[in-house]
Amino acid sequence: MSQVILIILGNPPYDGSDAAWNALRLVGQLHKDGAVVRLFLMNDAVDLARESVQPPTGYFDLVKMVKELIAAGVSLRVCGACQGRCGVAKGEPYYQGANKSSMTELSEWVRTSNHVLTF
Repeated sequence: MSQVILIILGNPPYDGSDAAWNALRLVGQLHKDGAVVRLFLMNDAVDLARESVQPPTGYFDLVKMVKELIAAGVSLRVCGACQGRCGVAKGEPYYQGANKSSMTELSEWVRTSNHVLTF
């Protein structure tokens, strides 16, 4: 049976650090290695689930990376409460495949995962 790994990302996509980029790279590698990977976006990381967020010049397209992870079969949930409160694109909807979620679902994911990592 595969290990279930939950990664919770709260950092904004383009904050001057590589936290979001490295988290997404880890999600992809864990998935390739056969783990069941769940990704939960909250706080300012919810901008990764919005079409309007564009990378600054010279940065990786993190929204594109998330969409590729979804297409590869990674489960993605995005905090519903954060949609109207967080990110540079406050209030904008999430794109298809970025499923709006809740603290109830996050709690269930935490309880049913073998490992939980936060970025």
